[in-house]
Amino acid sequence: MRSKRRIRWAIIPLGIATAATLAACTPTELNGFLPGFVEDGTPTTNRTEMVSGLWVNSWIVLLAVGVITWGLMGWAAIVYRRRRGQTGLPVQMRYNMPIEIFYTVVPLILVIGFFAFTARDQSILETQYDDPDVSITAIGKQWAWDFQYNAEDEDDTVWTMGIQAQPAANGDVDQAELPTLVLPVDQTVKIQLQSRDVIHSFWIIDFLYKKDMYIGKDNYWSFTPTREGTYAGKCAELCGEYHSMMLFNVEVVSEAEYEEYLETLRDAGQTGDINDAYDRLQNLPGTGAAESEGDR
Repeated sequence: MRSKRRIRWAIIPLGIATAATLAACTPTELNGFLPGFVEDGTPTTNRTEMVSGLWVNSWIVLLAVGVITWGLMGWAAIVYRRRRGQTGLPVQMRYNMPIEIFYTVVPLILVIGFFAFTARDQSILETQYDDPDVSITAIGKQWAWDFQYNAEDEDDTVWTMGIQAQPAANGDVDQAELPTLVLPVDQTVKIQLQSRDVIHSFWIIDFLYKKDMYIGKDNYWSFTPTREGTYAGKCAELCGEYHSMMLFNVEVVSEAEYEEYLETLRDAGQTGDINDAYDRLQNLPGTGAAESEGDR
Protein backbone atom coordinates (compact mmCIF):
# COMPACT_ATOMS: atom_id res chain seq x y z
CA MET A 1 0.00 0.00 0.00
CA ARG A 2 2.81 2.36 0.93
CA SER A 3 4.66 1.57 -2.30
CA LYS A 4 1.60 2.54 -4.34
CA ARG A 5 1.36 5.84 -2.51
CA ARG A 6 5.02 6.53 -3.14
CA ILE A 7 4.62 5.84 -6.84
CA ARG A 8 1.58 8.10 -6.97
CA TRP A 9 3.43 10.95 -5.25
CA ALA A 10 6.37 10.44 -7.62
CA ILE A 11 4.15 10.58 -10.73
CA ILE A 12 2.36 13.81 -9.77
CA PRO A 13 5.47 16.08 -9.77
CA LEU A 14 6.75 14.31 -12.87
CA GLY A 15 3.50 15.09 -14.68
CA ILE A 16 3.58 18.72 -13.53
CA ALA A 17 7.20 19.08 -14.68
CA THR A 18 6.33 17.56 -18.06
CA ALA A 19 3.35 19.89 -18.52
CA ALA A 20 5.45 22.93 -17.56
CA THR A 21 8.19 21.92 -19.98
CA LEU A 22 5.76 21.46 -22.86
CA ALA A 23 4.04 24.77 -22.07
CA ALA A 24 7.35 26.57 -22.51
CA CYS A 25 8.00 24.96 -25.90
CA THR A 26 7.76 26.97 -29.11
CA PRO A 27 5.60 25.65 -32.01
CA THR A 28 8.79 24.48 -33.69
CA GLU A 29 9.75 22.39 -30.66
CA LEU A 30 6.21 21.06 -30.20
CA ASN A 31 6.29 19.87 -33.81
CA GLY A 32 9.51 17.96 -33.42
CA PHE A 33 11.78 20.66 -34.90
CA LEU A 34 10.34 19.89 -38.34
CA PRO A 35 10.23 22.71 -40.92
CA GLY A 36 6.91 24.19 -41.93
CA PHE A 37 5.96 26.10 -38.77
CA VAL A 38 6.53 29.69 -37.67
CA GLU A 39 6.51 31.16 -34.16
CA ASP A 40 2.74 31.64 -34.12
CA GLY A 41 2.26 27.96 -35.02
CA THR A 42 0.68 28.53 -38.43
CA PRO A 43 1.33 25.45 -40.61
CA THR A 44 2.14 25.64 -44.31
CA THR A 45 -0.69 23.34 -45.43
CA ASN A 46 -3.81 21.71 -44.05
CA ARG A 47 -1.86 18.43 -43.82
CA THR A 48 1.34 19.63 -42.14
CA GLU A 49 0.17 19.24 -38.54
CA MET A 50 -0.99 15.69 -39.25
CA VAL A 51 2.48 14.71 -40.46
CA SER A 52 4.24 16.40 -37.55
CA GLY A 53 1.76 14.87 -35.09
CA LEU A 54 2.51 11.37 -36.34
CA TRP A 55 6.25 12.11 -36.11
CA VAL A 56 6.20 13.60 -32.60
CA ASN A 57 3.80 11.08 -31.06
CA SER A 58 5.82 8.20 -32.51
CA TRP A 59 8.96 9.56 -30.86
CA ILE A 60 7.17 10.01 -27.53
CA VAL A 61 5.99 6.40 -27.52
CA LEU A 62 9.38 5.10 -28.67
CA LEU A 63 11.23 7.10 -26.02
CA ALA A 64 8.83 5.88 -23.33
CA VAL A 65 9.42 2.28 -24.41
CA GLY A 66 13.16 2.95 -24.48
CA VAL A 67 13.21 4.47 -20.98
CA ILE A 68 11.24 1.54 -19.55
CA THR A 69 13.46 -0.98 -21.34
CA TRP A 70 16.69 0.71 -20.27
CA GLY A 71 15.35 1.03 -16.73
CA LEU A 72 14.52 -2.68 -16.51
CA MET A 73 17.91 -3.60 -17.95
CA GLY A 74 19.67 -1.38 -15.41
CA TRP A 75 17.53 -2.70 -12.56
CA ALA A 76 18.27 -6.33 -13.51
CA ALA A 77 21.99 -5.59 -13.86
CA ILE A 78 22.12 -4.03 -10.38
CA VAL A 79 19.77 -6.31 -8.45
CA TYR A 80 21.04 -9.56 -9.91
CA ARG A 81 24.71 -8.68 -10.08
CA ARG A 82 27.25 -11.11 -8.72
CA ARG A 83 28.06 -10.20 -5.16
CA ARG A 84 31.27 -10.67 -3.22
CA GLY A 85 31.82 -14.29 -2.34
CA GLN A 86 29.46 -15.64 -4.98
CA THR A 87 30.57 -17.87 -7.83
CA GLY A 88 28.92 -19.13 -10.96
CA LEU A 89 25.73 -17.81 -12.57
CA PRO A 90 22.80 -16.45 -10.55
CA VAL A 91 19.59 -18.46 -10.42
CA GLN A 92 18.15 -18.66 -13.95
CA MET A 93 14.45 -18.09 -14.65
CA ARG A 94 12.84 -20.36 -17.25
CA TYR A 95 9.33 -20.92 -18.58
CA ASN A 96 7.69 -18.00 -16.79
CA MET A 97 4.42 -17.75 -18.70
CA PRO A 98 3.28 -14.31 -17.41
CA ILE A 99 6.59 -12.73 -18.45
CA GLU A 100 6.63 -14.50 -21.84
CA ILE A 101 3.06 -13.40 -22.55
CA PHE A 102 3.97 -9.87 -21.50
CA TYR A 103 6.96 -9.48 -23.81
CA THR A 104 4.99 -11.05 -26.68
CA VAL A 105 1.72 -9.15 -26.33
CA VAL A 106 3.08 -5.67 -25.54
CA PRO A 107 5.33 -5.40 -28.63
CA LEU A 108 2.44 -6.73 -30.74
CA ILE A 109 0.15 -4.01 -29.38
CA LEU A 110 2.79 -1.36 -30.11
CA VAL A 111 3.29 -2.56 -33.70
CA ILE A 112 -0.46 -2.72 -34.35
CA GLY A 113 -0.89 0.75 -32.85
CA PHE A 114 1.85 2.27 -35.00
CA PHE A 115 0.40 0.58 -38.08
CA ALA A 116 -3.13 1.78 -37.31
CA PHE A 117 -2.19 5.44 -36.82
CA THR A 118 0.11 5.42 -39.86
CA ALA A 119 -2.55 3.78 -42.05
CA ARG A 120 -5.17 6.28 -40.83
CA ASP A 121 -3.02 9.34 -41.61
CA GLN A 122 -1.75 7.91 -44.88
CA SER A 123 -5.32 7.31 -46.04
CA ILE A 124 -6.17 10.97 -45.38
CA LEU A 125 -2.96 12.27 -46.97
CA GLU A 126 -3.50 10.16 -50.09
CA THR A 127 -7.15 11.18 -50.56
CA GLN A 128 -7.34 13.30 -53.70
CA TYR A 129 -9.67 16.25 -54.28
CA ASP A 130 -12.29 15.46 -56.92
CA ASP A 131 -12.96 19.07 -57.84
CA PRO A 132 -9.97 21.19 -56.73
CA ASP A 133 -9.83 24.96 -57.07
CA VAL A 134 -6.45 24.64 -58.79
CA SER A 135 -5.20 21.82 -61.02
CA ILE A 136 -1.48 21.74 -61.81
CA THR A 137 0.79 19.35 -63.69
CA ALA A 138 4.37 19.19 -62.40
CA ILE A 139 6.84 17.51 -64.74
CA GLY A 140 10.26 16.34 -63.58
CA LYS A 141 13.07 16.12 -66.10
CA GLN A 142 16.85 15.81 -65.93
CA TRP A 143 17.44 18.16 -64.14
CA ALA A 144 14.70 20.74 -63.77
CA TRP A 145 10.95 21.24 -63.59
CA ASP A 146 8.07 22.27 -65.83
CA PHE A 147 4.81 23.50 -64.32
CA GLN A 148 1.49 23.63 -66.15
CA TYR A 149 -1.57 25.38 -64.72
CA ASN A 150 -4.52 23.50 -66.16
CA ALA A 151 -7.87 25.00 -67.12
CA GLU A 152 -11.10 23.53 -68.48
CA ASP A 153 -10.50 25.40 -71.72
CA GLU A 154 -7.14 24.29 -73.13
CA ASP A 155 -6.56 27.80 -74.49
CA ASP A 156 -6.58 29.09 -70.90
CA THR A 157 -3.97 26.54 -69.77
CA VAL A 158 -0.58 28.17 -69.15
CA TRP A 159 2.87 26.84 -68.33
CA THR A 160 6.46 27.56 -67.44
CA MET A 161 9.53 25.52 -68.38
CA GLY A 162 12.58 25.59 -66.11
CA ILE A 163 16.28 24.85 -66.29
CA GLN A 164 18.51 23.32 -63.64
CA ALA A 165 20.21 25.47 -61.04
CA GLN A 166 23.30 27.32 -62.24
CA PRO A 167 25.66 27.66 -59.25
CA ALA A 168 28.27 30.41 -59.14
CA ALA A 169 31.96 29.69 -58.59
CA ASN A 170 31.45 29.82 -54.81
CA GLY A 171 28.49 27.42 -55.01
CA ASP A 172 25.75 30.01 -54.48
CA VAL A 173 22.57 29.49 -56.52
CA ASP A 174 20.61 32.41 -57.96
CA GLN A 175 17.15 31.73 -56.53
CA ALA A 176 15.48 34.02 -59.07
CA GLU A 177 16.58 31.71 -61.89
CA LEU A 178 15.06 28.58 -60.38
CA PRO A 179 11.75 27.16 -61.68
CA THR A 180 8.94 28.53 -59.54
CA LEU A 181 5.59 26.97 -58.73
CA VAL A 182 2.98 29.55 -57.73
CA LEU A 183 0.05 28.50 -55.54
CA PRO A 184 -2.93 30.46 -54.16
CA VAL A 185 -3.35 30.46 -50.39
CA ASP A 186 -6.42 28.75 -48.87
CA GLN A 187 -7.37 27.18 -52.20
CA THR A 188 -7.58 23.42 -52.74
CA VAL A 189 -4.75 22.23 -54.99
CA LYS A 190 -4.29 18.96 -56.87
CA ILE A 191 -0.92 18.34 -58.50
CA GLN A 192 -0.44 15.72 -61.18
CA LEU A 193 3.14 14.43 -61.00
CA GLN A 194 4.83 13.26 -64.20
CA SER A 195 8.35 12.37 -65.30
CA ARG A 196 9.89 12.87 -68.73
CA ASP A 197 12.78 10.44 -68.28
CA VAL A 198 13.80 8.71 -65.03
CA ILE A 199 12.28 8.41 -61.55
CA HIS A 200 12.20 11.73 -59.69
CA SER A 201 10.64 12.73 -56.37
CA PHE A 202 8.66 15.93 -55.85
CA TRP A 203 9.51 17.41 -52.45
CA ILE A 204 8.41 20.74 -51.00
CA ILE A 205 10.42 20.66 -47.79
CA ASP A 206 8.23 22.84 -45.56
CA PHE A 207 5.10 20.95 -46.65
CA LEU A 208 6.51 17.79 -44.98
CA TYR A 209 5.62 15.51 -47.87
CA LYS A 210 7.28 14.05 -50.90
CA LYS A 211 6.05 11.85 -53.71
CA ASP A 212 7.77 9.92 -56.47
CA MET A 213 7.33 10.65 -60.17
CA TYR A 214 7.45 7.62 -62.46
CA ILE A 215 7.84 7.23 -66.19
CA GLY A 216 4.47 6.54 -67.79
CA LYS A 217 2.60 6.40 -64.45
CA ASP A 218 1.22 9.61 -63.00
CA ASN A 219 1.00 10.30 -59.27
CA TYR A 220 -1.22 12.86 -57.55
CA TRP A 221 -1.00 15.02 -54.46
CA SER A 222 -3.84 17.08 -52.99
CA PHE A 223 -3.56 19.72 -50.26
CA THR A 224 -4.47 23.28 -49.33
CA PRO A 225 -1.70 25.87 -48.76
CA THR A 226 -2.54 27.82 -45.61
CA ARG A 227 0.34 30.29 -45.26
CA GLU A 228 1.77 32.74 -47.77
CA GLY A 229 5.50 32.67 -48.31
CA THR A 230 8.35 31.28 -50.39
CA TYR A 231 9.41 27.67 -49.85
CA ALA A 232 12.23 25.53 -51.20
CA GLY A 233 11.65 22.40 -53.25
CA LYS A 234 13.95 19.77 -54.70
CA CYS A 235 14.12 16.31 -56.19
CA ALA A 236 14.43 13.70 -53.43
CA GLU A 237 15.34 10.75 -55.67
CA LEU A 238 18.87 10.27 -57.02
CA CYS A 239 18.25 10.84 -60.72
CA GLY A 240 21.63 11.36 -62.34
CA GLU A 241 24.71 13.53 -62.47
CA TYR A 242 23.07 16.89 -61.66
CA HIS A 243 20.48 15.62 -59.19
CA SER A 244 21.65 18.16 -56.60
CA MET A 245 20.89 20.96 -59.05
CA MET A 246 17.27 19.89 -59.56
CA LEU A 247 15.84 22.67 -57.39
CA PHE A 248 12.71 24.78 -57.49
CA ASN A 249 10.84 27.34 -55.42
CA VAL A 250 7.22 27.50 -54.34
CA GLU A 251 5.48 30.82 -53.84
CA VAL A 252 2.18 30.80 -51.97
CA VAL A 253 0.38 34.05 -52.73
CA SER A 254 -3.07 35.59 -52.49
CA GLU A 255 -5.72 34.52 -55.00
CA ALA A 256 -5.51 37.91 -56.74
CA GLU A 257 -1.71 37.65 -57.11
CA TYR A 258 -2.11 34.10 -58.41
CA GLU A 259 -4.53 35.22 -61.14
CA GLU A 260 -2.20 38.08 -62.06
CA TYR A 261 0.66 35.60 -62.43
CA LEU A 262 -1.37 33.38 -64.77
CA GLU A 263 -2.23 36.44 -66.82
CA THR A 264 1.45 37.30 -67.28
CA LEU A 265 2.03 33.79 -68.66
CA ARG A 266 -0.86 34.23 -71.12
CA ASP A 267 0.56 37.57 -72.20
CA ALA A 268 3.91 35.86 -72.81
CA GLY A 269 2.22 33.35 -75.12
CA GLN A 270 2.87 30.38 -72.82
CA THR A 271 -0.53 28.80 -73.37
CA GLY A 272 -1.85 25.33 -74.20
CA ASP A 273 -0.31 21.98 -73.22
CA ILE A 274 3.42 21.88 -72.57
CA ASN A 275 5.34 20.69 -75.62
CA ASP A 276 6.48 17.11 -74.93
CA ALA A 277 9.17 17.06 -77.59
CA TYR A 278 11.74 15.90 -75.03
CA ASP A 279 9.63 13.13 -73.53
CA ARG A 280 11.65 9.95 -73.87
CA LEU A 281 8.50 7.83 -73.96
CA GLN A 282 7.62 8.99 -77.46
CA ASN A 283 9.69 6.26 -79.12
CA LEU A 284 8.10 3.38 -77.18
CA PRO A 285 5.85 0.86 -78.98
CA GLY A 286 2.25 1.99 -79.07
CA THR A 287 2.98 5.71 -78.91
CA GLY A 288 2.61 6.21 -82.65
CA ALA A 289 6.30 6.96 -83.17
CA ALA A 290 7.74 5.99 -86.54
CA GLU A 291 9.65 2.74 -86.49
CA SER A 292 13.35 2.85 -87.20
CA GLU A 293 15.09 0.45 -89.57
CA GLY A 294 16.36 -1.54 -86.62
CA ASP A 295 12.81 -2.02 -85.28
CA ARG A 296 11.45 -3.48 -88.51
